[in-house]
Amino acid sequence: MADQIVATAEIRDYVRAVSLREDPILAELRAQTAGLPAGSAMQVMAEEGQLLALLVGLTGARSVLEIGTFTGYSTLCMARALPADGTLVTLDLDGRWPAIGADYWQRAGVRERIDVRLGDATQSLAALADERGSETFDLVFIDADKANYGTYYEAALKLTRPEGLIVIDNTLFFGRVIDPDRQDPDTTAIRALNASLRDDPRVDVSMLTMADGITLARKK
Repeated sequence: MADQIVATAEIRDYVRAVSLREDPILAELRAQTAGLPAGSAMQVMAEEGQLLALLVGLTGARSVLEIGTFTGYSTLCMARALPADGTLVTLDLDGRWPAIGADYWQRAGVRERIDVRLGDATQSLAALADERGSETFDLVFIDADKANYGTYYEAALKLTRPEGLIVIDNTLFFGRVIDPDRQDPDTTAIRALNASLRDDPRVDVSMLTMADGITLARKK
């Protein structure tokens, strides 16, 4: 049985050449985001955005929750994959970053599908639970402050319908999860979530060694 290959720069270039379908609107948003402080590190890879769109379609999602908007690249990818009457609620602490994406959402014709909620995500999640009730989202994407990943996951699990999908970004966290000297709150929180997900009987789970680590958790 073949072992996993190393994703060298040449391999990544090949994968992009034969599978990436990033259009000009997405490419422009990605380029603008890359020019921001830490923009490239905080933005999802183009391949991951394409995967998110595919997952929205595969799950037949009509209602998506995103925890962590930043400039809205992943927001745009998922909103485009929704049906015309679908909705995407996206949460961010600061409105200046989603404001960058809003123009691109408008140009792509999906602005009306996107509901931006600003403020502390834990409070926004509690408000959503009160407003919409439990088990009302088909797919949840978590890509926000890492120290609160455990809290976000538990909230997402309550808000996701049975057989719905939770997608968690950065679960390898630049490789820091395997470095015993890394004991900062972000790394330890991701380690703890990864370990708990393996044995969580409420979900079926698979961690992908793509991008910075992507974990898929399907609610039973």
